[in-house]
Amino acid sequence: MNKRMLKAVFRFAPLAVITASAALSPVQVAAQNVARSPISLTSDVKIERIEVGANGAEEVKLFSPSDIAVVPGDKVLFMLQVQNSGTEPAAGFVATNPLPAPVRFTAVTEGWADVSVDGGLTWGKLTILKVKIKDAAGTAEVERAAGPEDVTHVRWVFADPIAAGAKKTISYRGVVK
Repeated sequence: MNKRMLKAVFRFAPLAVITASAALSPVQVAAQNVARSPISLTSDVKIERIEVGANGAEEVKLFSPSDIAVVPGDKVLFMLQVQNSGTEPAAGFVATNPLPAPVRFTAVTEGWADVSVDGGLTWGKLTILKVKIKDAAGTAEVERAAGPEDVTHVRWVFADPIAAGAKKTISYRGVVK
């Protein structure tokens, strides 16, 4: 994968910010909420590297993917800043992000975030999710425990309202395959 392709992969953008509404389709709800929502989302991606400083001590440094050559094994930090610019608390928000194909999931910072291993159809903690695979003979499907390599999406369901004027940063980590 060339440098330009890797840079394009690291343009991190939220899929949706959705509030519940039984009368509208999910697409209509998402469009309506984006139009009237006081919540704004700002995304950022950093490549984490350990460098040895002039004093010989190791330091963790964060780089923009556009400023360095991204290579397999690089650690990636995906961050999403959520801000309520309204005058009232905002409740019922969900932010969902797909994991870029060249990145293997390693961890989510917030213990209340969920992951999906099936393209966003089902959600939960990685420790309880299962994936279906073919058996050794390739004839039958069997289940196994899901692992970080199976994660396709990360989702944050904001159980508590986001206070007026508040900013929160949520994040997850991965490694370039």
